[in-house]
Amino acid sequence: MRSFVVSALREPPFIGVRHGDTESVARESTGWAQDLGLISNGQRLRRADAAGLAGRACPYVPRERLRLLADLISWLFVMDDACDEDGLGDQPARLAPTVAALLDVLDRQGAPGPVPPGAAGTLALGLADLCQRIRGHRRPAALLRFVAGMRDYLLALLWEAANREHERVPPVDEYVQMRRYTGAVYPSLTLTDLVIDGFPSAVRRADPDWAALETLAADLICWCNDVFSYRKEHHGGPDAHNLITVLARETGDESTALRVATDRFNERLGAYLAAETDLLAAHGDAVRPALDTRRNWIRATYDWSRAAARYA
Repeated sequence: MRSFVVSALREPPFIGVRHGDTESVARESTGWAQDLGLISNGQRLRRADAAGLAGRACPYVPRERLRLLADLISWLFVMDDACDEDGLGDQPARLAPTVAALLDVLDRQGAPGPVPPGAAGTLALGLADLCQRIRGHRRPAALLRFVAGMRDYLLALLWEAANREHERVPPVDEYVQMRRYTGAVYPSLTLTDLVIDGFPSAVRRADPDWAALETLAADLICWCNDVFSYRKEHHGGPDAHNLITVLARETGDESTALRVATDRFNERLGAYLAAETDLLAAHGDAVRPALDTRRNWIRATYDWSRAAARYA
C-alpha cells in the first residue's frame, strides 16, 4: 500500500542537498534536548532525525544557524510525540495547562531571564531558549512572525485534542485548513528564512500572491508527511489527523482515498511551480532566497520522509 502511494507521488523537481555538518549537529541537538530534560534518552529523537530534516532544508547555512533550526524541529518532535503518543493531546482539558504555559513563554518574546515554573516544564525551557536565540539575531519582524506562528501551532493542537476526545474525523476542507497549523510549517519557514538571511519584506509578505504560494508550500509539506506517515498512524487504528483518513471518510474507500491524496499532492505541486514562476516575474531576484527556502523544505520533506525511521 505504502509503495503504491509513494510511487504515485510526483517527485518535487528540485535539487536535494544535505548539509555537510548534519551528523555532528544531530548529536549536538540531541544533547541540547537531553540537557534541558526534554528527553530522558535520545533513542526516539534519533529515529526522528530532526537534524536530517534541518540539514536538507538549510544545506548551505553556517553550522550554528543549522543548529537553531535542528533544535526547533527537535522541540516540535518532542511536543508532537507527547501529544500523539504519550497521551498529552488526548483531551483539551489535559493539554490546556501546557499550552497556556507555553503561550506565556511566547508572550515574553524571547526576553532574557529565567522561565517561570509552569505546567509545560522542560518544554517551556526549550521554547524559551529558542525564542531567546532568535531574538539574538536582531530581526524583530522575524521574531514576531515566529512567535505568531508558534501560537497558531499550539492552539491548533487543542483542535486536535478536541477531535480525539470526541472521536471526530474532521471534514476534508476543515482538515486541510488546520493541517497547515498543526504541522508548524509557518514558524519553521520563518526560522529558515531568518537563518539564510532571506526573510521577505512586509510588503512582499502582504502580497496575496505570496500568501497563496505560502499556502501551497504548506500543503505540499504536510500532505507529503501524511502520505508517508499513514501506514504507521493507521497501524494502531485510523488516525483522524491524516489526509488519507479524512478522504477515506468522505469517499468511503481507502484505496480511493490513497489515489485522491496522491492526485491532490501532484496537482498542488503543479500549482506551486506556476505560482513560483509568477512571483519571480513580478518581484525578480529579491524573492529568490525565500523561494529557495520553500523549495528546499518541499524537497527536504520528501527525501527525509522516504528515509526516516520515524515512519518505519
